[in-house]
Amino acid sequence: MRLLASAGLAVVLAGCQLASPDIQASAFQPSNRPVTVDTVTANNKLAELAKAQHPRILATYGGEYSDPKLERMVAKVVGSLTTVSANPTQSYRITILNSPNVNAFALPGGYLYVTRGLLALANDSAELAAVIAHEMGHVTANHGLQRQQKEAEEVLATKVVSDVLGDSPTAKAALIRGKLRMAQFSRNQELAADAIGIKSVGEAGYDPYAAARFLQSMSAYTDFRSISGATDASLDFLATHPNTPQRIELAQRLAREFGPPGVGTVDRDSFLAGIDGLLYGDTPDEGYVRGNTFQHPKLGISFSVPDGFMIDNSAAAVTATGPGDMAVRFDGVSIDKNRSLPDYIRSGWVAGLDDASVQETSIDGNEAAIAKARADGWQFDIVVIRANGQVYRLLTAAPIASTSLDAVARAVSGSFHVLSAAEKAALKPLHIRVVTVQPGQTVGSLSAMMTGVDRKLDLFLVLNAMSPGASVSAGDKVKIVTDK
Repeated sequence: MRLLASAGLAVVLAGCQLASPDIQASAFQPSNRPVTVDTVTANNKLAELAKAQHPRILATYGGEYSDPKLERMVAKVVGSLTTVSANPTQSYRITILNSPNVNAFALPGGYLYVTRGLLALANDSAELAAVIAHEMGHVTANHGLQRQQKEAEEVLATKVVSDVLGDSPTAKAALIRGKLRMAQFSRNQELAADAIGIKSVGEAGYDPYAAARFLQSMSAYTDFRSISGATDASLDFLATHPNTPQRIELAQRLAREFGPPGVGTVDRDSFLAGIDGLLYGDTPDEGYVRGNTFQHPKLGISFSVPDGFMIDNSAAAVTATGPGDMAVRFDGVSIDKNRSLPDYIRSGWVAGLDDASVQETSIDGNEAAIAKARADGWQFDIVVIRANGQVYRLLTAAPIASTSLDAVARAVSGSFHVLSAAEKAALKPLHIRVVTVQPGQTVGSLSAMMTGVDRKLDLFLVLNAMSPGASVSAGDKVKIVTDK
């Protein structure tokens, strides 16, 4: 449950964005692994801006993901692209972010970022090269400089100070969910970066058609998320990148300048070897969604929602949506240990509270209080539970005419329990595993091997860029998700 960790100070660069530079940077040295910004030339405003934003990006996207094998693979791709860059004097640094979101972006001065979520979705080095070359294209084309002509640097600096360094916890949380859109690129700039990127990919010897393939994979990924009920994609690549059929068609047309499909290398085996074992989904610090159950090994708590509800583990809270426009929200708050839970419920944070409904109770042996409320055509069931020194809130909402509120709310709150030592030890993170298809195995049998995820077949197809009805052959290598 991310809200219980420090929110930190973060500037969200959702999708592909650059902060506005005012001079050309030359202070960065190339690196073959993700690095912390520690060598910045004094008085270089562009470099100083990148240096200031780097830790905020790390805070927003879960920090740096460290895996030497993976880092070497990514660095190899970046190195191949720098040899054909349109700006040979520009050096780049790549950081892998510990986030399940599918994203990549750049800072001025050559700072490139890619999430582990994006690496899990890609299927070969050429696709990764296409993403990174697109970001390098923004740097090469000075799109940040063009943006600066519309928004002066001092105005941007003022916005960063007021929005990011403000004291309001609500404002900080809003930033992390992507409310701040700084220096967002125009559609024309995105298409220009596509053209630069595909040219670089082809000249580096990679398959130039990889850009169109990965755009299609991201589209399938977005559809999967939508159906799965994961509603907040503000930190994902497609939040600000136009992804229309016309863009895919343009990418294919640019690729044809290098020859017919099949030209260039995909370097699939090297890529798959690099991502084998990659962490997939949420980290232990965020808790895990397993089917209709949320479990947090570090907080030591768990609860479940009824069948038909979809859980989304977001930065602000764990939410679930279900039939009949019903919704459940779970989060945690810090209150004085001597304050009674009924008194906390009556403290003003519940709109339309029915004061007479507030009563003390016990849930899984823990001190608790429950209440009812009505407001703006909705009815609410409120439950607060004190466990392990922390107060948790379970709020269930339903339209005013619904007759299911009580049954759902009691089922959810009744499922809340403190995890035993054995239960916490049994919770394991998920990983991408690359397996070789054996004789007799099918898409169905391979997807059935996956653990800890819903809609296994659909996710298997998305992760492996396969269409419905696709088949596999013995000797093929595919990705599955497992806790082993």
